Amino acid sequence: MLGNTELRELIGLLEERLRVIGNAEMRESDPAGQLEKLREVSEAIVAFHAGHRSEIQPRLNHFLESCSYAKALDWANEGLVKG
Repeated sequence: MLGNTELRELIGLLEERLRVIGNAEMRESDPAGQLEKLREVSEAIVAFHAGHRSEIQPRLNHFLESCSYAKALDWANEGLVKG
């Protein structure tokens, strides 16, 4: 089971992904740079998932496997509050 430290790390990655996607200024001025940042953070999420797979709760694992990152973020935030 993921601890609070790992949940915070995952939450940070998922929130960074949303910040990159929502950065309209970057989308207008540097769309290639935005895509590169999105690729980097997405790869970091995949790497986190791979590195912690044995500790990840089944529901969260399902969200990460299906790239349902908004649901994963909600689940992780709830887990942090409950934990």
